[in-house]
Amino acid sequence: MGWAIALHGGAGDIPVTLPPERRVPREATLRRCLDIGVAALQSKHSPLDVVELVVRELENCPHFNAGRGSVLTSDGTVEMEACIMDGKTKKCGAVSGLTTVVNPISLSRLVMEKTPHIYLAFDGAEAFAKEQGVETLDRSHFITSENIERLKQAKEANRVQLDYTLPTPKEQAKETIVADGDSQIGTVGCVAVDSDGNLATATSTGGFVNKMVGRIGDTPIIGAGTYANSLCAVSATGKGEAIMRATVARDVAALMEYKGLSLKEATAYVIEECAPKGTAGLVAVSAKGEVTMQFNTTGMFRACATEDGYSEMGIWPSV
Repeated sequence: MGWAIALHGGAGDIPVTLPPERRVPREATLRRCLDIGVAALQSKHSPLDVVELVVRELENCPHFNAGRGSVLTSDGTVEMEACIMDGKTKKCGAVSGLTTVVNPISLSRLVMEKTPHIYLAFDGAEAFAKEQGVETLDRSHFITSENIERLKQAKEANRVQLDYTLPTPKEQAKETIVADGDSQIGTVGCVAVDSDGNLATATSTGGFVNKMVGRIGDTPIIGAGTYANSLCAVSATGKGEAIMRATVARDVAALMEYKGLSLKEATAYVIEECAPKGTAGLVAVSAKGEVTMQFNTTGMFRACATEDGYSEMGIWPSV
């Protein structure tokens, strides 16, 4: 048994032709955030503190679809959501519909610790943020020129665009931000376990490009995109509706709890047999210090490390 950590930056149709200018900044951010998480675990910070810290860093990076980089709704607005969960106590907090909160993951932790509830959304969540004095910025801070262009292209194609959606032939004919499968940037998440087997998970996202106003995805749904108990911690990414239907995160824990499967067996079964192909990816750790990163999409931005010195970073399936 030892500590372990894993994080993701979204899954989907990520082609191997993804240009370096799109790939390298995301890889650099994942590497930096992994180092931050490892250092925190080595300094004996709790897994809950670690996953919040790492996801905050990912939210502050405009290269991913969370916090500052959140994509736009059909009305050209941002509606961010996040969730955090402690495995030992099963305490959790979730938020949706945020428009001004700089770090949604930290607000979700405040919901967990400062209210009798699990989930706050929209005006109620924004009011709670002001009450708690968390950092907020004008809505314009979250609306980037890149995401305005992404929304324009999505509207022209008359579709919503999920994590790393491949461009349509019409889009491929243009030299736009959506070229090379970069029509959407990815949901972020982190899972961690310490040397005592304490587990935690956190996930944050802006949803998907051109989503209907008011749409809520899998990220803040306990047991769908985010779940932790005494056996494992899971953070999922991909097509939210498919992940919700498959209750991806909870099913991993249930297979371990009721069937006695290992972490890798449980995650492999859920990703290969339960979630439709091309819809989901996840990172997970177990109380024993195991780590796995599974996906049934073309690729998933991911990174992990364990106390025994193992580390991995990748996008596409390992050869």
